[in-house]
Amino acid sequence: MKDLRRYLALKYIQYLVLSSSNAVSTLLGLLGSAYTMILLQSAKVSSKSTAVLISSLAQADILVFLSLVSEVVSGSFGVPPAASALARTLLTANAHLSCVLLSCVAFEAYLITFLPLESRSLRTVRNARLASRVIWTLVAAECALFLVDDHLRASSSLGLLFQLSSGAAALLRSLSYILGILLRIINVYIYYKIFFSMSPR
Repeated sequence: MKDLRRYLALKYIQYLVLSSSNAVSTLLGLLGSAYTMILLQSAKVSSKSTAVLISSLAQADILVFLSLVSEVVSGSFGVPPAASALARTLLTANAHLSCVLLSCVAFEAYLITFLPLESRSLRTVRNARLASRVIWTLVAAECALFLVDDHLRASSSLGLLFQLSSGAAALLRSLSYILGILLRIINVYIYYKIFFSMSPR
């Protein structure tokens, strides 16, 4: 559907083109995700693997909403810095979830375009749900490590646990940055291939 394509285009711009989010793109993303979640409940949208991935992508913006609520509460009631760290972690989780899920959608589009018959057994609703769960679990584990690291820093801990969590968090941040760059390159390549394969010769 055209609305879902527009939504995907918005999310690609928000997470894979813009260097950082701003108030306008965040608001448009939240509104687009709310509309998409309502749209996906319609009988007009068939339950396919792409719809499952897009639904998971839209649900990831709930984290942005929770982050905004956390910031408002922190500013209004003087909540400890832990609330600010939680808000940052929720935004990080949203960005990482969105980037990986968008790449899954792009990869599926590549399979549909170039290997439609060979990939049919992979492009199932069950596999899409499994992939979404795995992505959410990995990002949740990543963010849990970031929160533990922030907590240990705030408590001025200098023990072995702090050193381990600090080293693991630093390594994970570096890997996430490299993965983010690779995903951008791969997405550009995929849509470049799809565009020229569909262009009139």
